[in-house]
Amino acid sequence: MAQKGEAIIRFENVSFEYGHNRPILNEVFFPVRSGSKLTLMGQNGAGKSTIFGMITGELKPESGDIHIVRGVSIAVSRQIIPREDINLTVREFFEKCFSEKTYDIDPKIDAVLEVVNLNAPHNRIVKSFSGGQQARLLLASALIVDPDVLLLDEPTNNLDKAGIAHLTDFLKEYKKTCIVISHDADFLNSFTEGVLYLNIYTRKVEQYVGNYFDVVKQITIQIEKENRKNAQLAKEIIANKEKANFFAMKGGQMRMVAKRMREKADEMEEAKVDIRKEDKTIRPFTIPAQLELVGEILNISSFKMIKNHKPVKRATKISLKKKQHLLLVGPNGIGKSTLLEAIARGEGDGSKIASGARVGYYRQDFSTLNFDDTVYQSLSRVAQSIDGRLDKERMRAVAASFLITSDVIHTKIGSLSEGQKGLVAFAQLVLERPGLLILDEPTNHINFRHLPVIAKALDQYEGAMILVSHVPEFVKQIRIDEVLNLDK
Repeated sequence: MAQKGEAIIRFENVSFEYGHNRPILNEVFFPVRSGSKLTLMGQNGAGKSTIFGMITGELKPESGDIHIVRGVSIAVSRQIIPREDINLTVREFFEKCFSEKTYDIDPKIDAVLEVVNLNAPHNRIVKSFSGGQQARLLLASALIVDPDVLLLDEPTNNLDKAGIAHLTDFLKEYKKTCIVISHDADFLNSFTEGVLYLNIYTRKVEQYVGNYFDVVKQITIQIEKENRKNAQLAKEIIANKEKANFFAMKGGQMRMVAKRMREKADEMEEAKVDIRKEDKTIRPFTIPAQLELVGEILNISSFKMIKNHKPVKRATKISLKKKQHLLLVGPNGIGKSTLLEAIARGEGDGSKIASGARVGYYRQDFSTLNFDDTVYQSLSRVAQSIDGRLDKERMRAVAASFLITSDVIHTKIGSLSEGQKGLVAFAQLVLERPGLLILDEPTNHINFRHLPVIAKALDQYEGAMILVSHVPEFVKQIRIDEVLNLDK
């Protein structure tokens, strides 16, 4: 059993890449100590989930060593339910967490579901749960094996306010080692003791001590210090080069002086430090609305909500036209995502979409994307389907504005990080020009730097829109004309 404070995981000189074009880690060193609560930070696509995969042993380093103290058990709560598990019952889902047959598993399931505050019949199918309930199942699946090291990958995604509060309280009291990937600053700051920062440019992991906000402040101060040092060196380099040119023109012995001054300038050039580049933010964008639509775009006369695991029909009166935005609210599991899917498919019993209206649908599980397509195929198919022609220049410009660069555009969707999938989904919406925009938890997996840009685009969207989001700070930035509370 590891002692508190002992290094139970050590990365030593670890390098890793996906193929020859996607380096992730470059000679990385860092320890993880027993009982620590760490945040793993980095830009979308930097490789945070890859580090988790290497800790669990699913991925192997190209070079270097990963040392884990003998007997230390590790469990990971992933971002999403694996596709091969979505049709399992709750009992079957938890049975897969154990390497050997576990007898009398039902009491263990009940105990761990109580920890995550979820009422889930053991014979219920996993895919029938809401996104927030599935997030709780994922956390419970890691906790049920009582690991020494708990890895949480975006655990607040899809959780409502009560769910995040419950998870926060749990982590504050948690006595074992925990590493969390999240873009929720307030959540992280409530329990973080240190940060492992994966720099997407240097491919190194930098270590910081302190809570989340302390570390962000440290990074900002370091960037300012590096900028000042480089600015001073730049001034001295220019001065030396000017003097070198002056002495070189004198000829004779002065040429040797000029040579030494150029060498000194070269030394100062090498002394300049690589400034940490701030994570790039997506460019401001607009989702163009379908212009030809007039009058009512969506009518909702009734909907189904879930109460005590059973559907209950409720009447309502909602009519959406252009420039009208509807917010759907209610706790996890009440049926928000189910209602959005029924509307998007045109199968809603009490909803009707205007004839000819294009629907742009952002699903929280990205199942509107074909994971076997490359990003290029995915975007070009959408761009071409509108009017039958493909404007490659516009498509590439839209892709670039969402940080979909040339080294990413020919990657398969299934190989992207969840955050990158989200950016591809937004790029699709821009190319689709929908008349009705349906967004189910669009902040999930997205770098917090991008959220104000996305909020502004949604605020300015001129078609009809339905939004589900559990992030109040995000919703506050968007014009909402009507609220439908499924719980009232």
